[in-house]
Formats: sequence, structure tokens, C-alpha cells
Amino acid sequence: MRKPDPLIVLILLAVALAIVFPASGWFAEAFAAATKVGIGVLFFLYGARLSTREALAGLAHWRLHLTILTFTFVAYPLIALALGPALRPLLGEQMYLGILYLALVPSTVQSSVAFTSIARGNVAGAIVSASASNLVGVGATPLLVMLIMGAGSGVHVDGEVFFEIAGLLLLPFALGQVARRWVRGGLVATKLVDRGSIAMVVYSAFSAGVTGGIWASIGVGEVAALVAFAVAFVALMLWLTRFVAARLGFNRPDQIAIEFCGSKKSLATGLPMASVIFGAGGAQLALLVLPLMIYHQVQLMMCSWLAARYSEKS
Repeated sequence: MRKPDPLIVLILLAVALAIVFPASGWFAEAFAAATKVGIGVLFFLYGARLSTREALAGLAHWRLHLTILTFTFVAYPLIALALGPALRPLLGEQMYLGILYLALVPSTVQSSVAFTSIARGNVAGAIVSASASNLVGVGATPLLVMLIMGAGSGVHVDGEVFFEIAGLLLLPFALGQVARRWVRGGLVATKLVDRGSIAMVVYSAFSAGVTGGIWASIGVGEVAALVAFAVAFVALMLWLTRFVAARLGFNRPDQIAIEFCGSKKSLATGLPMASVIFGAGGAQLALLVLPLMIYHQVQLMMCSWLAARYSEKS
């Protein structure tokens, strides 16, 4: 029996803690500041972990990276928009906006690479593509939010968000690249900081939801429908990425990298971006990130099973 993913356990614990002991007042403000520090440290470690030489060499496989980026920032938003007329009556406007947001965030890094490795795919290509997705997402995600979610949805996004995200995510990443030779010994802390920063953002978001009294508006049926949608959406994207990669003539290792990198959405990047774009203290943040949190857990479970299956066949 496979052990539960530590990140999923942390997320569930953070949600439970927020429900029982929600952050409020000065503690909520201090915790939000500490969360931003944790996010900065995380992206510094991301930058220090990725070899500059490996990144530059991997960039040569431009067809692979372009295909993954197209799925992440073009196919996902178009599908989410097309599903709008069906999802709005089923899940409500606020939940649908959360689904739109999850469609606009970058791909995962760690899990995409891990599943590609388990399935015996192109690991080097997955590393570069997933990392490039997060770097592109620093500008692409807030821009897409402004263009898609800011048009008649009631969501206001200020242009200053680009500078805030660059300072919170991109600058620490660049500093990590510069300091890479001196901090290699500390890279073992990346997973701990990764999971810890996500749990902190989840706790802040759900605390805002509890103190704002918005959970009374969410029914069990809506959550169940959201889980069912996530399962169907992950299955659709796994099939679509594999189908298109095969039609474009990629070899099997590249197909696997495209499938696992192009079908995922990053909680580690999406939650920090959401806290900047929509406001860390806004009660609507909890509802907006709930679809992303559920989708992330579903994709981990489904991709874990699929990667193990591919490994057995190879």
C-alpha cells in the first residue's frame, strides 16, 4: 500500500488548523509576512538547484519546450473557457473563477520531473521545460489573469502585480543561480521549504475564508462536483498531451515528458501568485485557490499510478 503524499497530508492539516484556529488580526498580518519570506527562500533554492549548464543545454530541445508551454498557457485556458457555460451553473461563479485561475498557472517542477523519471521519460527535458514554465509564468500568469479573469468577472488585478511577483519569485530565483556554487550543501532543505511554504499559504488562505464567513456558502455537493471535475480534467489533459505528442512525432521519452509536464498545474507557484494577485488577506482567496488545491491532489494521485504503470511496461 502506497503511503500518503506528505504534501497532501500537510495541506489537509493546514486546512484543519485554519478551521479550528484561524489566523486573524495582527497574527494574520505577521503570518502573511512570514509566508512571503518562506516563498522567497523557496524560489532561491529552486534557482540554486538548477544547473545553469544543464538549463542552457536543455533549451536546445525547443520543440519539446514549446509544446509543453502551449499546453500550459494556451490549451488549458481555452478548455477552461469553453467549459464555462457548463461549469458556472454547476459550481457557481466564484468556483468557476478558481477553475479559470488553475488553468492559468504554470506547470509543476518537482512532481513533473519525478513522474517523468519513474516512467523512464526525458528527465533533462522535463527539468528545463517545467522550470521554464515557472519562469514564463511569472509574466504570463498575471497577464492572462488580467485579460481573462479581469474582463467582466469582478476580479481586479493591478499592473503592479508584475513587479510584486518578479520581486517575490523571479529575483530570489536569479539570486539562487548566482549563489549556486556556495549553497549546494543546503539543497536538501528544498523539499522542506517547498512543502512548508505551501502549507503556510494554504493556512493563510483558509483562515481568511473562515474569518470571512464564506464557508457557509459551500455545500458538500459542490465540493464533490469539484473533485469529480478535477478527475475528469486531469484524465482529459493526460490523454490530450499524449495524443498530440505522438501525432507531432516525438519519441517515447519525449512523449512521457510532455504528458507529465503539460498536464500539471503547480500549487507551489500558483498559491504564492494568487496571494499577490488577489490579495493575501482577501476572503475570496480561499474560494479561488480551492479548485487548484483539489486539482493538485488529484493530479498527484492519478499521475503516480500512471507513472508506475509506464515503468512496468518499459
